[in-house]
Amino acid sequence: MKINDELIADIEKISNLGYGLAKIDGFVIFVENTCLGDKVKIKITKSNKNYANAKVLEILEPSAHRTEPFCAMQKVCGACQLQFIDYDYQLELKREIVSDTLKAIGGIDIEIPKPIASPDIKSYRHKIQYPISETRVSKRILAGYYKPQSHEIVNIKHCPIQPKICDEIIDYIRNHAIDYGISGFNEKKHSGDLRHVVLRISAMNNEILVTLVVNATKTFDRLNNFAKAIFEEFDKVAGVCINFNSQKTNVILGKKTECIIGKDYIEEKLLDKIFKIGANTFFQVNPKSAENIFSYVKDFIKTNYQKPTVLDAYAGIATFGICVSDVSKQVVSVEENSESCEKAKESIKINKIKNLEIHNSDAAEFFKNEKRLFDISIVDPPRKGCTQESLDEILRLTKGHIIYVSCNPATLARDLKYLCKNGCSIESIQPFDMFCHTYHIENVAIAKI
Repeated sequence: MKINDELIADIEKISNLGYGLAKIDGFVIFVENTCLGDKVKIKITKSNKNYANAKVLEILEPSAHRTEPFCAMQKVCGACQLQFIDYDYQLELKREIVSDTLKAIGGIDIEIPKPIASPDIKSYRHKIQYPISETRVSKRILAGYYKPQSHEIVNIKHCPIQPKICDEIIDYIRNHAIDYGISGFNEKKHSGDLRHVVLRISAMNNEILVTLVVNATKTFDRLNNFAKAIFEEFDKVAGVCINFNSQKTNVILGKKTECIIGKDYIEEKLLDKIFKIGANTFFQVNPKSAENIFSYVKDFIKTNYQKPTVLDAYAGIATFGICVSDVSKQVVSVEENSESCEKAKESIKINKIKNLEIHNSDAAEFFKNEKRLFDISIVDPPRKGCTQESLDEILRLTKGHIIYVSCNPATLARDLKYLCKNGCSIESIQPFDMFCHTYHIENVAIAKI
């Protein structure tokens, strides 16, 4: 199989990264923008001894599950890989991705139910992170998502998976940055001012927190004036912050954030609880789908326990802890991000919660020093999952159930395999569609000690 070879292929399944998978003489080819059942003419773009990548030249026989994308930029923007597939079948594909990954990596053969659908499949995304650059000659600001497998920005004027106000704010930044002498970032030269724009939007009251991520270590007058102009232009902008990131890194946010004008947070409401969300705190991008997850976990606890003690690990702003506090005797939340802990403490006061402790600590360090045992441990780690040392400590600290929440089926499978080898049994795994039209899928696994 050589680069530029043109072939006819039948798409047999969808990979865990959202590519169509075809086999020709037993050789695996991953084909972008294809669906199970497509018959396509393809061109090889990359090839090695194990597999090849290809692009579609022509769809000869379309799958019955194909639909017209509602976004004109779907084929060039890397954000919504599955938008050309009808939504109900997207859910089935994600179910298969979870099932296949659990079997392949974890050796776990358990029936996976259909993912719980997102209540909204348009305008659902309430956190936006746009990289910023500028054109070489005219110095026009570009803002959008990257093309697939590249760092080339697609200049997006309208994105239907986010609230319309986001388009308006980004367009204002795109058109007026130059008025304040703010340049776009040049990744290769590591030069220019504005690296990213991050927007957080409240589904409760539509307020927006704008964060300008800059290639600097301190603010300056041009930047402050631009931040104030954004604040004054939009009634729903609650505040504008500056985040400083001068490092040569792919990490979006630096460690230091300064609020220039307005508030440094927005508020969100889930399960009748109010949460404060800051510029550098974790919160789910799809609040309505997140509420389904919190409700699911809370219902499990309420059904199976009478006022248990709960460990809430990798807690963020203690969303799980706060949501389950009224069906628990005691909740202990652990989070290493200090800003998240401060926002969690403020949320606890707002909601008048008396039975929740917040510990600002690395989870692994906290586990090692903790002597109390818990009826339930809720574990919601980042995509990389947990270390074996952390899993050992969670097993030591938990008497009843481990509830493992994950956005990465591969690391979930790995960690569940380890838990099973060390005495756990998997009772259920329920997927939730947090990231509509993408290959990403959130899962809640419940394991009994």
